Amino acid sequence: MDRREALKLSLLAGAGLVAGQANAQQQACPGDGTPLQFIPKKPADPQANVNDIEKYPKCPYCGMDRKQYHHSRMLIQYSDDLADGTCSLHCGAISLSLNVDREPKAMWVGDNAAAGDVKPLVEVDKATFLVGSKLPGVMTANSKVAYGTEEAAKAAQAANGGELVKFDQALLAAYTDMSKDVTRIRKMRAERRKKMMEQQNKG
Repeated sequence: MDRREALKLSLLAGAGLVAGQANAQQQACPGDGTPLQFIPKKPADPQANVNDIEKYPKCPYCGMDRKQYHHSRMLIQYSDDLADGTCSLHCGAISLSLNVDREPKAMWVGDNAAAGDVKPLVEVDKATFLVGSKLPGVMTANSKVAYGTEEAAKAAQAANGGELVKFDQALLAAYTDMSKDVTRIRKMRAERRKKMMEQQNKG
């Protein structure tokens, strides 16, 4: 076999491999290119809020540990009982925008008015949010902290500043902050990767 024939065969084999990989990807993700690619991946659960951290341990949008961020976590249950467990209102806003054709059935957030090592969930409509205080934010520089009672929210405001709002206003603030927050997160992660590479090169 001459070099020309060998090259032709290798190109054909490569094309077949690429086509095979593409077919495999299409079979694995049949909803790619449609809104179906964004649907929550966990099975439908009418009681998604029961043991939510165990059922949804990682945020599907940033990969953060929801137990570690129990105080800021959010849970969105759609009308078909599929649920998204996120680390924060920031990632909850992403879920709501990606699943625009799905109607939210119920939404919860970590209740910072409650005591305990893991904050319980409270329905977002029953929560008061403290926005823009000195308290640290999760996935955002402009913190948004939820409290199950207005009294606890007012006490936190007195100590840390910020504005008390209801969920719709807090969600609007999350969308308003999204561009700056994503830029900041991207920069932080790039710097982290750079430091890791430098450490590996030294080793």
